[in-house]
Amino acid sequence: MTTFDDREHDFFDEPDTEEAPRRSRRRGSGRGGNRRPPVRPPTGAVALTRLVGLVAIGIVIVVALVFWIGACQGKSKHDEYASYMDSVREIAQSSAKVGQELVTKMASTGLKLADLETSLEQWSQQQQQAYDQAQQIRPPGPLRSLHQRVLDTLQLRALGLAGLANELAQSGSKDAATAAVQLANEAQLLTASDIVWLELYRLPVTQTLQELGVTGVVAPTSVFVTNPDLVSMRAFEVVYERLKPASTGGTPSGLHGDNLVGTKAVGGGRSVTLSTTNPTNVFDSADLKLEATVQDSGNFQEVNVPVTLTIAVAGKTVLTRHKTIPSIQAAERVTVSFGNLQLPADAFGHQATATVRIGGVPGETNLANNRASYPILFRLSQ
Repeated sequence: MTTFDDREHDFFDEPDTEEAPRRSRRRGSGRGGNRRPPVRPPTGAVALTRLVGLVAIGIVIVVALVFWIGACQGKSKHDEYASYMDSVREIAQSSAKVGQELVTKMASTGLKLADLETSLEQWSQQQQQAYDQAQQIRPPGPLRSLHQRVLDTLQLRALGLAGLANELAQSGSKDAATAAVQLANEAQLLTASDIVWLELYRLPVTQTLQELGVTGVVAPTSVFVTNPDLVSMRAFEVVYERLKPASTGGTPSGLHGDNLVGTKAVGGGRSVTLSTTNPTNVFDSADLKLEATVQDSGNFQEVNVPVTLTIAVAGKTVLTRHKTIPSIQAAERVTVSFGNLQLPADAFGHQATATVRIGGVPGETNLANNRASYPILFRLSQ
């Protein structure tokens, strides 16, 4: 029995069980001991949004850099072309000034053949010096071939002026017509230089600047012959005739002279043609002036033509003015204006006489049409 009881007891007895160890857990430090939820990584949409934002910011930065670099390059390009044009402009203006000096010299009184030859040689040397200066200029790449036209222009002017000096030196006993033909041929180089500058340099350069988008930079002008008539065969014939008598004591040949076409009174918004027969009412004003029209009635250029205006009242001269026409071509009309009259009180209320007289030129034989007298009634402004 005892043995049975022991087996029965072993059957119902259970072995001691071991408890599994518990995991340690952190408790929240908040009130009531609530646990803090774990931080989850961003979802796919949020991460994509952040990535797009970063890319957009990068694009903005790159675009800004591109514009900044482009602006710097544009400014650098503008400065490069502007600097080049400034250098060319200085030479262009200096060269064109010689053309003005030539016209003034040819029209000057007391001009001697030797003086004109010397001036032409000096001007030719100046053009050659300008040519040398232009060679030292370094144009921007797109303008290098066009810059050659600047050199061509200056070379034509140097050759033309030297040719004129040589022709005058070799003129000897040539008649005026023969000498004029040869001088005019040499002067064609001066006219051609203006064409080269305008058509082969300035206009193409302007177009190139537009195509490159360079703004605010203007190609300079350079006009040597402002009036082709001044270097024509007729003009040189007149000049040569003036030079030859100065050394031989002769008188000009051919038809020379000027005539008075008419006179107008202009002022106060009025313009009235004066009559040589009937008195003309002329109203006084601050801008009143008498304008005489003079025409070259000969076949040659005339220089330094004197024109005189006198106003007389009751046979007494109350005003005298003098003007000079520097140069007038054959058949050309020139208006000589006499302003700031400052008429005395005696000129009002009485008939006055205005007389315009043109001085004779060398070789002129007919002086009958060089003067005219006009009866005038000066009135106070209404």
